[in-house]
Amino acid sequence: MTAERWSSRIGFLLATVGAAVGLGNIWRFSAVVGQNGGGAYLVPYLLAALCCAVPLLVLELAVGRTLRTDVVSAFRAGGPRYAVFGWVVVLSVLLILSYYLVLTGWVLGFLLSYVVDRPTTFATFTAGWAPVGAFLVTTALTGGIVSLGVRDGIERAATVLLPTVFVALAGLAAYATTLAGWDRAVDFLFTPEFAVLADPGLWSAAVGQVFFSLSVGQGIMITYGGYVDDDTDLRRSAVLVTVADIGAALIAGLVIFPVVFTFGLEPALGTELAFRTLPSAFEAMPFGRWVAIAFFGLLFFAALSSAVAMLEVGVTTVATTTRADRPRATVALTAGMAVLGLPSALSYSPVSLSLWDVPVLDLVDGTVGTLALPVSALLLTLTFVYGADLDLVRRELGGLYPVVKYVVPAVLLVVTAATILGVTRPVWRLLTERTARPALALGVVLVLLCLGAVMRRPTR
Repeated sequence: MTAERWSSRIGFLLATVGAAVGLGNIWRFSAVVGQNGGGAYLVPYLLAALCCAVPLLVLELAVGRTLRTDVVSAFRAGGPRYAVFGWVVVLSVLLILSYYLVLTGWVLGFLLSYVVDRPTTFATFTAGWAPVGAFLVTTALTGGIVSLGVRDGIERAATVLLPTVFVALAGLAAYATTLAGWDRAVDFLFTPEFAVLADPGLWSAAVGQVFFSLSVGQGIMITYGGYVDDDTDLRRSAVLVTVADIGAALIAGLVIFPVVFTFGLEPALGTELAFRTLPSAFEAMPFGRWVAIAFFGLLFFAALSSAVAMLEVGVTTVATTTRADRPRATVALTAGMAVLGLPSALSYSPVSLSLWDVPVLDLVDGTVGTLALPVSALLLTLTFVYGADLDLVRRELGGLYPVVKYVVPAVLLVVTAATILGVTRPVWRLLTERTARPALALGVVLVLLCLGAVMRRPTR
């Protein structure tokens, strides 16, 4: 049982919102909206958030507070046979983190280029070793925060990073109202074209976005829930986190789309906007350098807070499994992330590391990043609703229990099937159209299951 606790409810909420608000809100949300018909995407997105994400968020927090342990031990508490699922969740999160840190490093690289007033381009940035260096710096910074502990590291960082993100978002949105494309952006974002709702890929993308954005199904909320005091209202907290998360995403859309329409950019370009097209717009607009600093700054802070949360999942598991203290567990896992993420970092560098003509980063995204989230969420739901007998968790869920028991698993089964069949889109859809095949994604998950089976025995 972990002895660490958040210092206050505000600290808990800031840290939890910080875990949820990341690249998925600011960068990917606008990209997916642009690729999926604008305002029509909000319909399945909001439904998925309210009907699936909030109940699952309460479930994870309740499991964490009830058991107060790491993810693998929490699964094992439901029965020894479930430990393999815990390892699948943890290994999936670490694989996602390995390339998420690379993306965060890219953001840091662009931020620094504007800070020193030497704006870069994606082609110039990836032509040298800057992506690798930025990845290593970001990895070390993430590890440094986690090593300081729950209160002095994670919570203290959240109290700085999260308010900065929202202040920057608000300031940029205020600036966006002065741009010529503001009205068109508002119409695009909030006027749905209901005809596109017949596309199953739209619904699958919305559910995937909600789960990635809110950090549910990844064990993060089980870990953070273990640090919550007994008097905190988890359902109210889950709603507040969801509202803050959705709010950040919508404000980000009101920042990005006015720029897109003012400068004649294509909203369906996806994540390419952040590194290829938006920088060109920043160069052309008044105060463009400062707008770029604010944009990449908030993007970096948001990404860093999410990376810290993902690393914390692994650190608590390593510390419990090996009986190591937090500093040693953090150093070991941070070094492991540097090694694990290096191939992804090298895929957009002079090495151009690839497998089957697909950059390694895109390969990891198209396999683990696409399929692991719904699979992990499904394993978590089935374990703690159907497998484990946790009366306290059922009482915490209250009226949400039937939703978690019947609706959430059904949705996750459909999304997982859609992903395997290739209906869904990869998490990021990076700068290449060559992505991994669904069969390869399924193979990676099977490998994770095998690794989990090998690692499931508790350390004596």
